[in-house]
Amino acid sequence: METTSFFRNRYWVLRHGRSIPNERGLIVSSMENGKLSQYELASEGVNQAHSAGILFQKELKESNIPLENVRICYSPFSRTTHTAKVVASVLDLPFEGPQCKVLEDLRERFFGPSFELMSHDKYPEIWALDEKDPFTRPEGGESAADVACRLAHAMATMESEFQGCAILVVSHGDPLQTLQTILNAVKEDREPRSNDLASRIEAVRVPSILSQHRKFALLTGELRAVI
Repeated sequence: METTSFFRNRYWVLRHGRSIPNERGLIVSSMENGKLSQYELASEGVNQAHSAGILFQKELKESNIPLENVRICYSPFSRTTHTAKVVASVLDLPFEGPQCKVLEDLRERFFGPSFELMSHDKYPEIWALDEKDPFTRPEGGESAADVACRLAHAMATMESEFQGCAILVVSHGDPLQTLQTILNAVKEDREPRSNDLASRIEAVRVPSILSQHRKFALLTGELRAVI
């Protein structure tokens, strides 16, 4: 299976389906709250995840990628785990098997205690902060640069563990925006100083690039091929 540039695998991203926090307009970003079953997918989100699974299956067939080459890597939050389970079911992959792997580095961005379980109406405060300086952390939370750093680690993990695979990354809106931002910048860097993925990501983990991550926003349940 051909892969782009120096990547060992092909990658798709999938934002979790519409969740109960989405319906309630709540920010649920801590690991403690995020893993609670009360914050998994809403019924509409289950339908979105099922549709994403069918679309992913179609794209795999069009690219002549056999199911044994498919891997699903997902965030440990209940809404992403639920989404990954639905997609695995559509593909007829055993969710507890070796082709499905939870990666803690794919978890939601923690926005800090002053935002946790608060209204979605507070999100613009975060986006304004990111645009001004993506290295500035909301109090007690993660900056966009922090998230980029652990996503670089997630990419290194997947690239080292898998080769020649089609990897579906099931995560959250903010992390997936950031992941697409850094991967796009890596692909556009025509004169890299290194072929090492971690070094190339670190080279583009700069304010002028990270501050633009909102350009890669995804709808709930939206699937997108990235590499």
